[in-house]
Amino acid sequence: MAMIGINSLKRKIKMNTKEYQTYSSQNNQNICEPIADYCRVSRESMGSLFEDIVSDVTESDIRVVELFAGVGGFRIGLERASACFKTVWSNQWEPSTKRQDASIIYSERFGLEGHSNQDINTVPTSSIPECDMLVGGFPCQDYSVATTLNRSGGIEGKKGVLWWQIYRIIEESEHRPTYLFFENVDRLLKSPASQRGRDFAIILASLNDLGYDVEWRVINAAEYGMPQRRRRTYIVGYKRGNYAIRKSGKEEDWICQNGIFARAFSSEAVTAMKSFEIKGTLDEVSANFNKNGEKCEFENAGFMSNRKVNTIKVSPLYNGPFLTLGEILLSEDEVPEEFFIPEEEVEKWEYLKGSKSFMRTNAAGFQYKYSEGGMAFPDALDKASRTIITGEGGKAPSRFKHVVKTPSGKYRRLTPIELERLNMFPDNHTEGSSDMRRAFLMGNALVTGVVEKIGLSILSNAGKFDDNNNLIVD
Repeated sequence: MAMIGINSLKRKIKMNTKEYQTYSSQNNQNICEPIADYCRVSRESMGSLFEDIVSDVTESDIRVVELFAGVGGFRIGLERASACFKTVWSNQWEPSTKRQDASIIYSERFGLEGHSNQDINTVPTSSIPECDMLVGGFPCQDYSVATTLNRSGGIEGKKGVLWWQIYRIIEESEHRPTYLFFENVDRLLKSPASQRGRDFAIILASLNDLGYDVEWRVINAAEYGMPQRRRRTYIVGYKRGNYAIRKSGKEEDWICQNGIFARAFSSEAVTAMKSFEIKGTLDEVSANFNKNGEKCEFENAGFMSNRKVNTIKVSPLYNGPFLTLGEILLSEDEVPEEFFIPEEEVEKWEYLKGSKSFMRTNAAGFQYKYSEGGMAFPDALDKASRTIITGEGGKAPSRFKHVVKTPSGKYRRLTPIELERLNMFPDNHTEGSSDMRRAFLMGNALVTGVVEKIGLSILSNAGKFDDNNNLIVD
């Protein structure tokens, strides 16, 4: 495939401007209700939303490569946003298990063509198709940079840290993607504790050196009407020169009004803008950024261009409907018996979820007081759910698993379908794995509705260029 240039990209975006405007108008810029309706319908009765094989890619498409694909959260969100997003290649590999559940499910839902179940460390960049957008929810690891080794010809991340595989793929690509779209945990902005913000500074400096401007936002899906309180850091990068902040006014306006995230998720500034420069080589950033600093340099929103960082704390602005845990539940008669908690075990669950304080002794014989606050039992049905964790599955009593009370007064755990709905996946998307593994996969997944809204915003913004390929902001 030939790489699609900026003029072709402008043409393909123009084809989707009407689509975006119609979608936003029909749904009042709120995607929760139609997605909830979709989730309530089984794949069998709805038919397949996606093709089982990669369809022909045309000039009007945006070719997507999905790394660390899991069960396809990025793909679902983007392809819901627009048919012009076409995933041409994906990679999913679980190093700690023989059975590759996520990869198996991905292949069953989307087909084998263009899917790789190989350790990304061993995949040559030359075997990955050219793309317009590179996406992925890369694992949160130690991003510190070891000394550059002349014999390896590049920077070595510690113990195969997967961020450096993203870096390697972009760096080695003959035609680098126009867009980057990544997801990570919210603590990424503050890690590690000894050098607050160092890891994120390394990521920003890396992308800058590869030729990208970057914006980011920490988004809690529930604050924008989605059914789960899941707070994650989202990062969008675009080739320097394809977007321009000129004509947008103050930097604060870009973050709160005109940028990719601002148009997808309205917000207002609650602190003053903070600006600084990330200086030095990548290994110098690793060694020196915020050294011995106690306060994090990065707020929950910002952008970076030419290593200059502008960051500000924002608060959500949203007045649309809110989906709750109660609204996505199956009816009681649809829930398999194994998800109900036996009456004799309810007391164990109540104890684990209750507040407690007692003395503990560590391995060295030192005694200390251990305390933990209480958690709701059962979970409230009139609010968004708590964050799904990977240990959500299984019958064993747990402090962190969700428990709901049924209309008949029984207590039960959440089913795999309900966990899928909380991440806004199609019903039974993870069918084929054990209930335990299905819960694990959803604990690792993202809220697809967030990806969809960001995808729509990328389409909306990318269609507005002047003759010098600079973004024109309304």
